[in-house]
Amino acid sequence: MRYGHRLCLWLIAAGSFLAAAGGASALDTHAADVAGFIDRMVAHDAYDPRTLRRILGAAQFEPSIVAAMERPAEKALPWYRYRPIFVNERRIQEGVDFWVAHRRELRQASARTGVAPQYLVAILGVETYYGRVTGGYRVIDALATLAFDYPPRAAFFRRQLEQFLLLARDHDFDPLEVKGSYAGAMGAPQFMPSSYRRFGIDATVDGRVDLWSDWPDVFDSIGYYLRENGWVAGGAVLRDAVVGAAVAATPPDTAALGPATTVGALRAAGVRITDAPGPGSRAWLVPAERPDGLAWRVGFENFYAITRYNRSPLYAMAVHDLAVALRRRMPAALAAAGPTR
Repeated sequence: MRYGHRLCLWLIAAGSFLAAAGGASALDTHAADVAGFIDRMVAHDAYDPRTLRRILGAAQFEPSIVAAMERPAEKALPWYRYRPIFVNERRIQEGVDFWVAHRRELRQASARTGVAPQYLVAILGVETYYGRVTGGYRVIDALATLAFDYPPRAAFFRRQLEQFLLLARDHDFDPLEVKGSYAGAMGAPQFMPSSYRRFGIDATVDGRVDLWSDWPDVFDSIGYYLRENGWVAGGAVLRDAVVGAAVAATPPDTAALGPATTVGALRAAGVRITDAPGPGSRAWLVPAERPDGLAWRVGFENFYAITRYNRSPLYAMAVHDLAVALRRRMPAALAAAGPTR
């Protein structure tokens, strides 16, 4: 999660940068940091050292992965260019078709987790085009590259590499075969390994969590992730707002969610919000760039929960807007489809 949908966006933003990047090279398992990682997993996780050396010795350092991490589209694109990538006629219609095809499983997942089905579908639409684009990098290459050759976030990705190797051992799959995003996110919902292990749900009770092709597992896992990160069943997500001159003079960062305030405090500062929750409810003022200036929106607890999936406010706005578009079109689609068989 957080990274899967960025691959196509980065290609748009980066142009021909990848063509100039250097080629892949094998990970050196004798390097001090890699050897230390192996020793820690042997001691802490009781992982077989020969297996670890074999797996990590087959990993490849990929310069294009580091390049992609440096140029995420959430930071490179303004909202008015970012939104049409995910909220467009084709993605809306295919999302409606997907929802109709899986309406029974989505209804069940929504009932179990409290997350409305349009948001489960919209996250899949933004992340992987409803499960069709799950990434072409070997996860072991992505995580090893970022764990040992990307100092800004090496600690995070070493933890993800450890979690991935534990996931492979627990689920008995070949870690050299699994593919995902350039940051190691996996499956239709693009879960990072730690999230896969913590939030993955075996909804079909078949003894395994399959986030590639088992849709009940996918839907329940997304819903559980959002619920555990603060989603409130039936709660508001995002509303348009009008701000006064004082607020507009000091707009918040468009690339990061600012500090929380309350609905009451925003209204006291001159922000007009329609159909908002009570005055004590937490709220975030969110700018949305347009070609002619800034529009303003206010996010609530459920908007914040979506930003735990991906920290970018642009991402959360795209998920919300796609969800709203899907929900508006569903009644006619359901009527045309007839009763669920």
